[in-house]
Amino acid sequence: MSMIQVKDLSFTYEGSSEPVFERVTFQIDTDWKLGFIGRNGRGKTTFLNLLQKKLEYTGKIICDVEFEYFPFPVIHEEEITYEVVNSLLPSYEQWELKRELSKLQVEEEVLNRPFDTLSNGERTKVLLAALFLKENCFLLIDEPTNHLDQEGRELVSKYLNGKKGFILVSHDRTFLDGAVDHILSINKTDLEVQKGNFSSWHENRQKQEHFERTEQERLKKSIHRLESAARQSGEWADQVESTKIGKKSMIYEKSIDTRAFVGEKSRRMQKRRKNLEKRQNQAIEEKKTLLKNVESADSLKLFPLKHHSQRYLTLKDLVPIYDHPVCKPVNLILKEGDRIFLQGKNGCGKSSIIKLILNERYNTPSISYEGMIEVAKGLTVSYVSQDTSFLKGDLTEYGATAGVDDTLFKTLLRKLDFSREQFAKPLETYSEGQKKKVLIARSLCEQAHLYIWDEPLNFIDVYSRIQIEKLILEFKPTLLLVEHDETFKAHTNTSVFQVESSYLGVCNKNDL
Repeated sequence: MSMIQVKDLSFTYEGSSEPVFERVTFQIDTDWKLGFIGRNGRGKTTFLNLLQKKLEYTGKIICDVEFEYFPFPVIHEEEITYEVVNSLLPSYEQWELKRELSKLQVEEEVLNRPFDTLSNGERTKVLLAALFLKENCFLLIDEPTNHLDQEGRELVSKYLNGKKGFILVSHDRTFLDGAVDHILSINKTDLEVQKGNFSSWHENRQKQEHFERTEQERLKKSIHRLESAARQSGEWADQVESTKIGKKSMIYEKSIDTRAFVGEKSRRMQKRRKNLEKRQNQAIEEKKTLLKNVESADSLKLFPLKHHSQRYLTLKDLVPIYDHPVCKPVNLILKEGDRIFLQGKNGCGKSSIIKLILNERYNTPSISYEGMIEVAKGLTVSYVSQDTSFLKGDLTEYGATAGVDDTLFKTLLRKLDFSREQFAKPLETYSEGQKKKVLIARSLCEQAHLYIWDEPLNFIDVYSRIQIEKLILEFKPTLLLVEHDETFKAHTNTSVFQVESSYLGVCNKNDL
């Protein structure tokens, strides 16, 4: 066991006026399983790069471990997988690697296949297994779930829970709960380390925010009361002071010289006023320390269209075909108000089914298939793709090309935690999470009968996921989704359609 100490860490990107980190100090144990969370663009990947000394910074990072980043960059993907592992681990026991792969339910034969023939899920598992075999190694695991199906996420989460010594960047709440024992969160004004998983951290955060809101209301009332009392004391003091001179003083001086008494009384009243003002200023300063890290999560809006037909989509014995059938026949009916999640292992054809529906809707066939696809006539569809690589250039021009209202588009992005400065930056410089938010905001601007989203939450932070959950539950759009975030799915679905090689069918929410 050793410590990673961060002292007075500050970092600002060249050309930026806002620091990413400013005099940050904390420490973590190298035995911890640490979940790393925060809003998109807040600096999670930047911090991982600072740990690896890829960027210049001020302050100190003190540690005696070697940092390894996941996903490990594989330069020659055409190589056999065991050769890729050999390049990562110059010396290792083969039985140890096989042991790790068995925990992740990866067959040994994948080691004899070219790396580029492995699925994304298989690549994730092989690289994780290899990296955990490195000695004196502290892993920096950046978004491992984006290429994992539900079963893969459960396996990797359980696998990580059996390890120690890593920082895990993920926005999947269920995945984090199963994998970590500490949380490192990037807040608006600081970094915070807390023992527990995501759920315990989130519960504590809500309790803290509730306490601070209650305390803020108490201080508001106290400040108002002290302000009123100070003003009244000041008025009384001025009245008393006025009896020392002028016409009022003649009344007292005719009977006895009361100047000293009046002066003392005035002094006491003035002192009382100053004390009240001091307490008021203290309350104002205390109030400033509250709610600094409350994340704004303004409500999003969506205005789905109503179609004259209640049945929007019918799939009958649908089988996408490439070199061979991708899955067994799919039979599905989607009606107005349905929120159906396509669920299944990676490569079972979920995205292919979506592309076939879109091709049929816009009469642009590009994938062979058997069976029938029936889309309601005049149905307007809004689509969010997995891919964000096409996002380049100016944000305003992208919105104009997409035909969405610029004010509404940027208002939604602001609610999703975009700064105004971000609007002026080229789209290709956005983080992956910010790119996904651009696609979702554009879709929310589009009035449509049916919204088809293919893994919309990849890289998107937890707060935005919760915002989107609330949006769906409030406006109840008709949705067809592929999404592996189990918590999001459980909160928003009306049914889950299971796509797999051995069985196809619809599972009611109550049966999950």
